[in-house]
Amino acid sequence: MPYIAMFSLAFKQFIRSRAAVTGLAFILVTGVVSLLIGQRFLNGQQEAVSFAAQQQQAHIQQHVRFFDKEMGLLLYYLHFSLVNTTDPLAGLSIGQRDVNPSIQSVTIRNLENQLYDTDLHNPLNLLLGNLDLGFVIIYLFPLLIIAFTYNLLSEEKEGGTWNLVRVQTGQPLRLLWLKWRLRMLAVFAAVALLMILAVIMLSLPFNQALLAVALLFTGYLLCWFALSFLVVSLKKSSGFNAVSMLSLWVVLTVLLPALVNSYISNAYPLPEALSNVVKQRQGYHEKWDMDRQVTMAPFFAHYPQFRKYPVPDEAFSWLWYYAMQQMGDDDARQETEKLQEKIRLREQASRKMAMVLPPLHAQLSLNNLARTGLQDHMHFLDSTRRFHERIKLGCYPGIFEEQPVASVDWDSFKVEYYREETPIRWTVLLLPLILTGGILFGWGWYNLRRQGHPAS
Repeated sequence: MPYIAMFSLAFKQFIRSRAAVTGLAFILVTGVVSLLIGQRFLNGQQEAVSFAAQQQQAHIQQHVRFFDKEMGLLLYYLHFSLVNTTDPLAGLSIGQRDVNPSIQSVTIRNLENQLYDTDLHNPLNLLLGNLDLGFVIIYLFPLLIIAFTYNLLSEEKEGGTWNLVRVQTGQPLRLLWLKWRLRMLAVFAAVALLMILAVIMLSLPFNQALLAVALLFTGYLLCWFALSFLVVSLKKSSGFNAVSMLSLWVVLTVLLPALVNSYISNAYPLPEALSNVVKQRQGYHEKWDMDRQVTMAPFFAHYPQFRKYPVPDEAFSWLWYYAMQQMGDDDARQETEKLQEKIRLREQASRKMAMVLPPLHAQLSLNNLARTGLQDHMHFLDSTRRFHERIKLGCYPGIFEEQPVASVDWDSFKVEYYREETPIRWTVLLLPLILTGGILFGWGWYNLRRQGHPAS
């Protein structure tokens, strides 16, 4: 039978299948809904940033009018904002951006208790997560692949047509390969359509990050095709294939990631999260009842440039007050560093284990490309610390010298923006998927060859 005729027949059989049409329609509708959710998220981020920029100027102007006598009192209240810019790719994978704030508004007071302030969220929404395109690709498309491929060979054998095909063609697996490629074409056509819609709806720029996302999706779905090929190569019944594939889907997408999370949580506990808050609060509040030199000595050791400013023994002093604020952060510094190190170790362990778990690897890699993961947030917190230090050191001289409030150009304090460009590590991104897919496909090929079926 000529190849074109075989392809035409296989295509007609596939397109007439109600399951195929229903599956494609469902996945496309779900994909469009996920893009609408991503679009709404990006719009919400843009509105929040615009509001923060306007609000900061109004906030500063209002407080300058109310507290125009003392610089120290004014700066007690003033907030300065740093924005973690949202990449358009975040519309594909929202990640932790709905939990971790993209805007940090901080005062020059102690920082640690401000870093982890965030908005209130609906716990039900956090439990359910976000239906973004990353979720559709990583969790729903494998189910579509399973529905398309579980009975490719067993259907022919159970229907009694396999022997007829073998006699008529002499190359039965050629028809099997043709049907397999047809289903791959349908799946990747759906992915391509959703990516085109994503570029349009989310205004995605054509850059290396977008190419990396496309290749990541391709490699990940090829792994699932390779896994389904391995199961089909066992030549079991349709029921066995369906149950096996669905069981593997549950294990790979739900069970093993949950076990990884449980292991990492137990291997790297975070008692420092509580002790950091306690020490920061104690480091500040207990200084009220201590001799002032207990506060000023370590403060001047930290900032020797401020030794020239006198500290009165009895009268209230803004220098002493802000030194107490700084000591709260300094006393908690060791716990803060331990907490940061534990979180980084957790992230590293997750990425190492994800090398052999395609769903987890795809999710972490996608979050990294979209800058919505934990690593990006930790970098943003580090940037917030540098931002706070710079603002604080810029304001201290005016406070300690008791400069008039009107002497400062308050309009110059604008919202600042943070963005860190992380290079794409192509080998780390794609090699685990290539190796996993290659091993699974090779194993399936070996099964067919061992059973005496030529691949032609």
